[in-house]
Amino acid sequence: MELSEIFYSIQGESSFAGLPCIFIRLSGCNLRCSYCDTKYAYKKNYELTVEEILQRIKEHTPVSLIEVTGGEPLLQNETYLLLGKLIKNNYQVLLETNGSILLDKVPKDVIKIVDIKTPGSKMSDKMKWENINYLTPNDEIKFVITNRVDFDWSVEKISDYKLMRYKIIFSPAYNIIEPRILAEWIKEEKIPVRMQLQLHKIIYNDKMRKV
Repeated sequence: MELSEIFYSIQGESSFAGLPCIFIRLSGCNLRCSYCDTKYAYKKNYELTVEEILQRIKEHTPVSLIEVTGGEPLLQNETYLLLGKLIKNNYQVLLETNGSILLDKVPKDVIKIVDIKTPGSKMSDKMKWENINYLTPNDEIKFVITNRVDFDWSVEKISDYKLMRYKIIFSPAYNIIEPRILAEWIKEEKIPVRMQLQLHKIIYNDKMRKV
């Protein structure tokens, strides 16, 4: 498999934020979001087999929370095998995906975190909305907000697709919109969404890798 990095840190996003977590960052991405903070993952850094990845993450036993991310991890066909092996080895597995690839082959026990691209990303036309059919109540949906247009668009999509049955996350685009502004909009609209700051960028230098 083509990888960018494997590392161990504190989970900075999702409802699992704050927990120790192993990250498998696969390389390659089919989108080019305007606010992307992992452009280094566009190209591979090295290759490992699925079994080699499983051996590598054993270094962090007994940590059992693991996230497979990218780039876009579902671009690689072996990702499904990796996810299945992680589940079989009793890891709690999070999959961060950009919503542009069908989720029908993702193992059912994987917790999917689907990043629905807002207009500010300049990639919102790439979304496969039929992916909603493959979500479970354990899955999470993330909207990265750059401005009021993104916010209103996201609220509209939540209503149109009846997304409140899932965990909904609104995240302010880093260094683009002040978190306080997004917090006020959420309060004004009285919508039960979770506002998320990227915890790892608060704990560590925002230019650091492997955090």
